[in-house]
Amino acid sequence: MADLLFGTAGIPLSIKGGSTESGIRRVDELGLGCMELEFVRGVKMSEGTALTIGELSREKGIALSAHAPYYINLNAHESEKVTASQYRLLHTARIARLCSARTVVFHAAYYLNDLPDKVYYTVKRQLQEIVSELESDGNSVLLRPETTGKVSQFGTLDELLQLSSEVTGVAPCIDFAHLHARTGKFNSYVEFSTILKQMENKLGRIALDNMHIHASGIAYGKKGEIKHLNMRESDFNYIDLLRALKDYKVKGLFICESPNLEEDALLLQETYNSLD
Repeated sequence: MADLLFGTAGIPLSIKGGSTESGIRRVDELGLGCMELEFVRGVKMSEGTALTIGELSREKGIALSAHAPYYINLNAHESEKVTASQYRLLHTARIARLCSARTVVFHAAYYLNDLPDKVYYTVKRQLQEIVSELESDGNSVLLRPETTGKVSQFGTLDELLQLSSEVTGVAPCIDFAHLHARTGKFNSYVEFSTILKQMENKLGRIALDNMHIHASGIAYGKKGEIKHLNMRESDFNYIDLLRALKDYKVKGLFICESPNLEEDALLLQETYNSLD
């Protein structure tokens, strides 16, 4: 990938009640470079529609990713919930591939009072099975567990970097706002740079050449994330984040999850382009 592309988590708000196709066209009109397909309430897209979306995204040069349903917990204690979680992730990956999306983002698990090491190996085993099934289908979509914003959720930076180093076909989605909300830290140029160095040391330069980033303003408390905010209404230091990304020559997709979507996506893109 040649650049760091900026875009929206879902259809831009300026397309009221619009379709995915109209969302892609609007992203293109705005001069943004990517869009995430939000399947967070379930994958309700037919294969035919997915193929049409793939054709349009290629025509417009808009890079796509997909966010799998929230109802995934690879550490569920009930076998039927684990099976359902596997299916949801596989289904998302199969539709994403037809859409020409390059990656599927998901929240992997909850700790459920289990020891973090136990949860890690449970998630790792489940993902190895899912990746194996995708490989048998010839599906090379990357699975990207996301750094999570609540202390009850699996998804620290260390967990995801280790997981990505051990399971082929898995790479991290770095949600910088979640990291900030979860720890109260990770909100300065030095701290953002430390994250990027840690990624490169663990996964190689390829990790910075193909990053998948989420960010927004964020409200948080002792247990982590409370809700997303617009950038200028929060304490999130997006300017230093953008400066670190530019200095480390990061490439990939930067998905904005602020409530105002395209407004902050454009703010991020314009700020990034203005930096020396």
